[in-house]
Amino acid sequence: MASLLRAPLSSRISKLSDKESVDTPFAKSFISINDRRMKQCKSLSTGLTVRGLNQSNRGHLAKASKDSMDIESTTVAENKVVGRNQGIGGVEVLKNRFLEFKESNYLSNSKHYEKLAEAQEPKYFVIACCDSRVCPTKILGLQPGESFTVRNIANLVPPYEHGPSETTSAVEFASTFSSIRDIIVIGHSRCGGINALMRNSSDNGKCIEGWLSVAKSARITTEAAYGYLSFEKQCQHCEMESVNSSLLNLLTYPCIEKKVTEGVLNLHGGYYNFVDCSFEYWTLDYRPELEGGSKYGFKNHSVWR
Repeated sequence: MASLLRAPLSSRISKLSDKESVDTPFAKSFISINDRRMKQCKSLSTGLTVRGLNQSNRGHLAKASKDSMDIESTTVAENKVVGRNQGIGGVEVLKNRFLEFKESNYLSNSKHYEKLAEAQEPKYFVIACCDSRVCPTKILGLQPGESFTVRNIANLVPPYEHGPSETTSAVEFASTFSSIRDIIVIGHSRCGGINALMRNSSDNGKCIEGWLSVAKSARITTEAAYGYLSFEKQCQHCEMESVNSSLLNLLTYPCIEKKVTEGVLNLHGGYYNFVDCSFEYWTLDYRPELEGGSKYGFKNHSVWR
């Protein structure tokens, strides 16, 4: 199947004036800051003091009890200064990024997050790899509430008969959302899991070996069709072949097969090449009325560059 498919972002932090526009993924919003110097303070409430917040919005500010701990609240701008002057690392970096998110996104889109707090209605179910270089939220611009996501080694989907696992339970759970109309399995270049699968080495740990056995058929197909190519090229073909294998495995789940047959759910493959920053996309064409391999085909193949 791989032969059908393959032919031979820094954020700005600055001190805000009393009323400065802030671009967000949702709209251009205005936030008003009482103290433009954003002084460090000790308080029961952490976060920014924002002029004009009503009582319900204040409920979104994080609070800590003095009985449990005495937290010194710091702002994004101050942490940036500390970072430049002294150097920061580890969890402190994540703290700054969280405060940045809260300042530039959460507070200025509070209505959206209030709605998300009540329920979720994701549009997509994304299955991607754990690889740190492959972040579907980043590369596809997915916003909070848009995507139900599971990530595992080599972005594999076991067949239904495989039994309970994090991924199989995620598939079943995702099928309960009527809002999800598209499932996307995303493979990627230079995948360590696929490399280990193709090497088929006894050096793999027991858990890794057991998990990668899910994609054994993709390795066999790749070796049969492209065994004459270099190992690197074989891995590239297998990275895509394993995506197709996962798409077919999705159809072994009765809840998924039923929705696909009814035409209310579509299964897509994706391949993110982070070497040249391209994204290949295709859709599984399932024809249940046919027999054997003729049931499956692919359509809408395109490359986004």
